[in-house]
Order: sequence, then structure tokens, then C-alpha cells
Amino acid sequence: MKYSAIILIMVMSSSTLLFAQKKSKEKIELQVNEAEKKVDVMVGGEHFTSYIYPDNIMKPVLWPVMSPGGNMVTRSYPLINKEGDRTDHPHHVGIWLNYGDVNGLDFWNNSEAIPAERKDGYGTIFHQSVEKAKGGNGKAVLETNSLWKGPDNTTLLEEETSFKFSATEDMRIIDRTTKLTAAVEEVDFTDNKEGMFAIRVSRELELPTDKPTELVDSHGVKTRVEKMDNTYVKGDYRSSEGIEGGDVWGTRGRWMKLSSEIKGEPVSLVIIDHPDNAGYPTYWHARDYGLFSANTLGQKALSGGENELNFSLENGETATFKYRFVVASADLSDAEINELADEYAKQ
Repeated sequence: MKYSAIILIMVMSSSTLLFAQKKSKEKIELQVNEAEKKVDVMVGGEHFTSYIYPDNIMKPVLWPVMSPGGNMVTRSYPLINKEGDRTDHPHHVGIWLNYGDVNGLDFWNNSEAIPAERKDGYGTIFHQSVEKAKGGNGKAVLETNSLWKGPDNTTLLEEETSFKFSATEDMRIIDRTTKLTAAVEEVDFTDNKEGMFAIRVSRELELPTDKPTELVDSHGVKTRVEKMDNTYVKGDYRSSEGIEGGDVWGTRGRWMKLSSEIKGEPVSLVIIDHPDNAGYPTYWHARDYGLFSANTLGQKALSGGENELNFSLENGETATFKYRFVVASADLSDAEINELADEYAKQ
């Protein structure tokens, strides 16, 4: 009996050591550069992502986002002309959080492409300050303040956001917590499919399709392509409910995985909803062309009219939204993702 216990302890200790080695923590540094309107997030001396707030994208975003193997998982367009990128939806940049109908204003679709005569229907999120930028061994925290404004410069919402970054050798995690405070008499988030926490992914992470589209070359020239080349396009969705492929759109679940391969590196992107969010578990506005979004508030369009959630805040009231984003150099299993989701739900 004693020997069995000793052997069991040795086996457990060995597997624990292997797990610890596999999950060894990486040093994370945050480099604030106000002149260039960005904060670079460096993991083990390598660029992971940047919090950027230039004047031309109408909201702060995380862009680019790199895999642990050093491959870009976000679309380059419209900030960089990368040959083969789709040119649709110029407002899809990096990782962001906003919404398609806030007091009748469209924050989601706003971009440089909107002509001046139509700008009065769109809202913009303006970065205000970096409140905290602290790195560390395996983790870092970035805290920011922003304002959601209408075209007349009226502030509708005050935003306080915390990004908690964590990293191991083969995985990066971003936990975003955003508190929105109503700054006018009433702020209505009218049920809308355009929302809420989203990423626009690189071509390799899209789902294979033969649909015609416009692609850009390295010089920014757009070309109509009638039949897409899917040689390196291997993306596939899988939800917490076991639904796969394009069928995940408009379904509900606490997490969604988008997996593929980029230059020989297996890659999983996972968005995890938090139980504290209004509308949990989220509906998924996830498209084959590379938009991957969790929309907790837009239930009517995504459920085919079965459900509807018109969320609102009175002046001074707050709402907090929490999402976890994971990028891993592996095709994560359901069990591994459930473990990450369970751990996040306890936070």
C-alpha cells in the first residue's frame, strides 16, 4: 500500500512538472507610446499585440494580434496592404468592442469609408487616457478610459476598460472587462446584430469558400476575384454546443473556437463569454469570411425573432461586459476550453 502511494505521488509529481514546464510563464512588458497613440504588448521580447487609437479607425482596438508562433491572426487591411486580404468591411480592425445601435447611432460600422454627408448617423469611441500599464512575469494589466460620442460631440457613455494579459509558451490570453456608464438621460442599446466583442481574422483563419470577392495587393490595388484560392485557408468554427462550420452563426453558447493552420503552426482562437454579462450565454455573429464576434445584446436578428433584448441605462447607471480571448499554438480540445471557461467564470 505504501509503495503504491509512493508510485502514485511520483507519477502525479512527474505529470505536474511536465504541465508546469509546458505552461511556463513568459515575461510581459507594456510599452506606452503616446506620440504614436499606442501601447505595445511584448511577450518574451516579441510583439504580441498593440492597443492603438489612431484618429482614422473610430475606436480603440488591439492590432495586430500575433500567435505564440509569431504569425498574425488579425487581418492586415485596411491598416496595411497585404496581398490576398479581403477589402470588405473596413471597420473590421483587430479586436474591438462596440455596438450597432446606441441611441440610434451606429458605432459598429463607422470608418473612414463613411462619406461626410452620412456621418450624422454614426458614433465614435475616443480614447482619453492610459490609467495603468504594468507588466510582469506571465501577466500584465492595461487600464484605459474612453468616451462614446455622437457626431455633435455629445458624450453618451463613459468607458473604463481593463485588459489583463497572460502568457505561456504556447498560449496567450486577453481578459477584457469594460464598464460603461451612461452620461445622458438614457442610453438605449436597441437590439442589433452588429456587436459586440469581435475580431477580424487573417485569410488563413477564414472558412474555405468559392464566393467571389475583392482582394487587395501589396500596393493597395483592389481586384475582383470570381473564384477564391483556398490553398492556405483552413479555418473552422466549433461552439461549446458542438456546432461546427458556418452553422454556428446565430447560435448560442458560452464559447466559440476558430481553428486553422498558419505556416505550419496549428492555431486556435477562442472567445469565452462571462456569466455576468447581460444576455448570457451570447449569440454568435461569426461569419465564414473572417468576422468572429460575440453579441450578447443582439438577440432578435440572431435568433430569427425568437428572442429580443433591448438593453438600456439611465444617467449614471453602469453595465459591465467581460470577455476572454485566447490564442494558442494548438487545436484546443473541448475539455481544454471548458477548463479555461470554468476558470474565467470564477473571476
